[in-house]
Amino acid sequence: MTQLELARKGIASLEMKLVADAEGVTPEFVQQGIAQGNIVIPANRNHKLSRYYGIGKGLRVKVNANIGTSSDYGDVNNELEKLRVAIEYKADTVMDLSTGGDLSAIRRAILDESTIPLGTVPIYQAGIETIERRGAILNMTPDDLFRVIEEHAADGVDFVTVHCGVTRVSIERLKRQGRVTDIVSRGGALLLGWILHNDQENPLYEQYDRLLEIARKFDVTLSLGDGLRPGSLADATDRAQVEELLILGELVERAWDAGVQVMVEGPGHVPLDQIAANVQLQKSLCKGAPFYVLGPLVTDIAAGYDHISGAIGGAIAALAGADFLCYVTPSEHLGLPDLDDVKEGVIASRIAGHAADIARGVKGAWEWDRTMSEARKNLDWEEQVRLCLDPQKARHVHGQRASSGKACSMCGELCALQLVTDFLGAKPEKC
Repeated sequence: MTQLELARKGIASLEMKLVADAEGVTPEFVQQGIAQGNIVIPANRNHKLSRYYGIGKGLRVKVNANIGTSSDYGDVNNELEKLRVAIEYKADTVMDLSTGGDLSAIRRAILDESTIPLGTVPIYQAGIETIERRGAILNMTPDDLFRVIEEHAADGVDFVTVHCGVTRVSIERLKRQGRVTDIVSRGGALLLGWILHNDQENPLYEQYDRLLEIARKFDVTLSLGDGLRPGSLADATDRAQVEELLILGELVERAWDAGVQVMVEGPGHVPLDQIAANVQLQKSLCKGAPFYVLGPLVTDIAAGYDHISGAIGGAIAALAGADFLCYVTPSEHLGLPDLDDVKEGVIASRIAGHAADIARGVKGAWEWDRTMSEARKNLDWEEQVRLCLDPQKARHVHGQRASSGKACSMCGELCALQLVTDFLGAKPEKC
């Protein structure tokens, strides 16, 4: 049985108990959340994980890191190093978005090394293999696509992004809407071209039951992709985006009926004042299914700093109820991320998620910050470093710019904390 089927029978699985322990909640809380569809545990039967992660209502906001090769950079060893960095800086999941090299071999190598849940976008491989065999992506058959999806599931992939909401109806909405950036999703663009060229419905939508059978067999969590997500602020919350979301809401319920865990992906580029409304719309239309957002980016002009733009949007989205943040790196819109980009992206999204956790009252979030504040008052530099999201950088900066006294070199003898402690007659014991 899948985690969802177990939960509906009132059974708290080992995975549910481990998630509950990590989150500081009861197994019954996790079991009930899964049964209601507002929590998922991405955990393929064929993938051995060192830790299980729950994503959804009442749990800590989770962060995903994207890695993967491209046609220009196909070294699997480099992607394995990115995986190591993502895990080191505590990404909760990783997605392999590879499009260059031996895609099956790359995925299996990443799966073998990944101790955290792994997601993929199978249509990338299906499209590339179709080009190799038949000359063009437009010649892909539904069987080609479902064969690759089943291969990913059998290999142990824990969640898959599937763009089921790019349909004939939603494409017509897109055409009539008129957009600045049309479609920025690779999967969405591939399916739009395939639908128009072949004059057929999206096989992921038309044969959705076939997809559900594969997902249920391996307990793969479906991540219903936003193929029509806005790629610019001008396109945010338009008719095409909302039409796709309406379709995904219906597919969420069909997944639940089949005993399959499911979450929904969201935008994209969204102005600050529309983020909360986007989250509330998804939660309403998709009946509380976990929401997985890319960023969202709050401005279009931050190239080189899009991890900051994404963290701003991510914090607002998570506060409004988003459950899962896909990181954005400094190389977004510019090129393939390198190791430093992966690190910066993970940390930026973790800051966003943690900020929301504090405001949402997630257990342990407030206490972490309180402990840091106490260490700062005591000028306890070792404890401050230990509590940082990036201890290595904190230690380096403090060490390079240390003061001759107990305080940092910014204030030196004028350190407010030290002065007030001295004035109140209780000198700090630690330094």
